Amino acid sequence: MRLVAVTAFALAVALAIFTAPCLAADVGFEKIEIADGAEPPLTVGIWYPTDAPASEHASGNHTQTVALDAPVVGDGLRLIVMSHGGGGSYDSHYDTALALAHAGFVAAAVSHAGDTYDDQTHVLEPWRRTAQLHRLADFMLNEWSGHAHLDETRIGAFGFSNGGFTVLVAAGATPDLSAIAPYCRAHAEHDLCQALQHAGVDPDRAAHAPAGAWVHDPRIKAAVIAAPAFGFAFGRAGLSDVRIPIQLWRAADDHHQPHPYYDEAVRMNLPRAPEYHVVAHAGHYDFLPPCDARLSRKMPALCTSQPGFDRSAFHDEFNAATVRFFQTELR
Repeated sequence: MRLVAVTAFALAVALAIFTAPCLAADVGFEKIEIADGAEPPLTVGIWYPTDAPASEHASGNHTQTVALDAPVVGDGLRLIVMSHGGGGSYDSHYDTALALAHAGFVAAAVSHAGDTYDDQTHVLEPWRRTAQLHRLADFMLNEWSGHAHLDETRIGAFGFSNGGFTVLVAAGATPDLSAIAPYCRAHAEHDLCQALQHAGVDPDRAAHAPAGAWVHDPRIKAAVIAAPAFGFAFGRAGLSDVRIPIQLWRAADDHHQPHPYYDEAVRMNLPRAPEYHVVAHAGHYDFLPPCDARLSRKMPALCTSQPGFDRSAFHDEFNAATVRFFQTELR
């Protein structure tokens, strides 16, 4: 009996070794432009496992250690599509994308044309974002040079702020933007309402999505969402079709999207309770990667954390939790 047990244990260990994912040594990276119908091309960043040697390269306001345009390693790889916050770009969450790629995922992020740091022409048309995220998934699964390495049945999504809103819609939510006007009448001092006022925008006129504008994507099977924008605009009915597993993050000291109108409004109304994390002493922009000294001088509002809050240490935990969630939910 003891011999049988030992043999069975050895067989189990061997099976675990042979069935465990084989992680590549480094991370490959591509920055490309993809066609988007009659719209201008979309800028996309793609991080993926590779065995090519990596080195430091500048990426926007950051430096990352990657192998540029290297071959993809692995098969049946899980895809995570990523959506940045308002005024961001494809590399706004490059550290999370790197962590995912190191863990054997492919992470693809799109710069949302019309709502980037250098293009705010369509910032009050958030339905454009959902169509762009859908286009990104289409491209990755059908046109990307490495698409044969992907498992089209295991797709996740990551989104922050406006990107969190975008991912919720992709996951099945339908917002009611007409809720913005009464919200701002009740909370004129809140950042969203101040921004609309400073831009000379009437919320009643800006909050009308075209018929059929909200693009849902049933290919997405799990989502990580941090500080979702316009949380109050969903309600229970608007979130009723979001059935996938959600990991939801809130910064405890988020003055940009104050509690309980954003994250809590989503958490309370999801039909399936999310995995919920509240980050003590964190502000809204602490979900962005740590800044170097140059970027801190250039963009202090995005880079300054509360005294005593270690953004680097938090991102180690945040990225690890993101990877674990997708590893569990996209098995």
